[in-house]
Amino acid sequence: MANFSKSKVPQFSMDVYQNEYLPEGGREVNAIVTVSAIGGGTVGSAVAAPHLYSPGQGPSAAVALMVDCSGSMDYPPTKMRGARDATAAAIDALRDGVEFAVIDGTHVAREVYPGGGRLAVASPATRDLAKQALRRLSAGGGTAIGTWLRLADRLLSAAEVEIRHGILLTDGRNEHEAPEDLRAALDSCAGRFTCDARGVGTDWEVKEVTGIASALLGTADIVADPSGLTADFTQMMETAMGKEVADVSLRLWTPVGTTIKYVKQVAPRVEDLTARRTEAGPRAGDYPTGSWGDESRDYHICVEVPAAGLGQEMLAARASLVIPEPGGGSVRNLGTQGLVRAVWTDDMVASTSINPQVAHYTGQAELAQVIQQGLDLRKSGDVEGATAKFGRAVQLASASGNGDTAKLLAKVVDVVDATTGTVRLKTKVAEADEMTLETRSTQTVRVKKQ
Repeated sequence: MANFSKSKVPQFSMDVYQNEYLPEGGREVNAIVTVSAIGGGTVGSAVAAPHLYSPGQGPSAAVALMVDCSGSMDYPPTKMRGARDATAAAIDALRDGVEFAVIDGTHVAREVYPGGGRLAVASPATRDLAKQALRRLSAGGGTAIGTWLRLADRLLSAAEVEIRHGILLTDGRNEHEAPEDLRAALDSCAGRFTCDARGVGTDWEVKEVTGIASALLGTADIVADPSGLTADFTQMMETAMGKEVADVSLRLWTPVGTTIKYVKQVAPRVEDLTARRTEAGPRAGDYPTGSWGDESRDYHICVEVPAAGLGQEMLAARASLVIPEPGGGSVRNLGTQGLVRAVWTDDMVASTSINPQVAHYTGQAELAQVIQQGLDLRKSGDVEGATAKFGRAVQLASASGNGDTAKLLAKVVDVVDATTGTVRLKTKVAEADEMTLETRSTQTVRVKKQ
């Protein structure tokens, strides 16, 4: 099992933003919980000199690189070359002492390096051997991503490490296994390792790639041009090397009569965690957040409380962070907590005021939703419906200062008036632009500083 004494756990802090005032009879409480981790990650230094770190200077870690080698990777040949070069660059970014493996993914999964059902330990010698093995990769066969994930899980689970991470690259649809087989593989791997997923080119299915990343608490993105793979893989690996603690859960305790309506990560991207709750004792539940380095994330918690009289107040929820103890069976509290309160008042100004953070992230969640709805309607030929949804998306992106999403939307619609959300659908849209908008639709921006 993991030995947490080997590395330093970051210092976590938690801030709660809410309007605690409810009108008489009010029952719904909304709060944004900002969680920050400081003092753990080594990402900035690792970028400059990844090999200067001894095994003891970072957490013990294992990484599985899953490379699509199906036949379509040869069309054009630049995809396979780009995948080999990108994987080599990612291997170069491994910290000394990190265990790793490379997997050749087709309709079956095969160990490329080191082989024998084991992991290699990163060093100048093993990096060189791994890159030699990459040169022998060639395209041929089908695509069954579930088999890649299951092999990665077997290899990673054998490692006595704190951080287990996967990087998965595909260029096509998962055509050689049933959707339920991929779903079963994701269910099996969830909570065992995190995984970043990338689609190269434009022949893959966005919902498959984003679904993999969502289930395994990683990131998803498109690399439309294979020439961009090396920079993307390097950045992904550097970020993975900056993770300092795995399996962090947001624990929410609520008093009798109070229920959690939903829990969503809302920054840096929207991710609904509600259905991932695991019970953690009387009136408490844990929501998985994955691995952390030096970073900050925001969560939207919506709580339903019992109705109470004017002037009464109550603790609606208590948030804390926990990680598993070595050996399993118990957890360690990371020493920070946030309180969500409810106060009933007849002051209409107080009870109808919306907290700026809550309002902002409610809009960001809606932005992600209407983009997806607009894309679906556009694909189905509903021009009027798609125009309305994209108009609302442009309006939300403009109001919240989400410039990156606004730029992506402008490749799908002509913006007449961003403030009112008046747009016209473009008659011709590049497939890469549409897929980029869909893949990145859940990325959010933080609340603008006043």
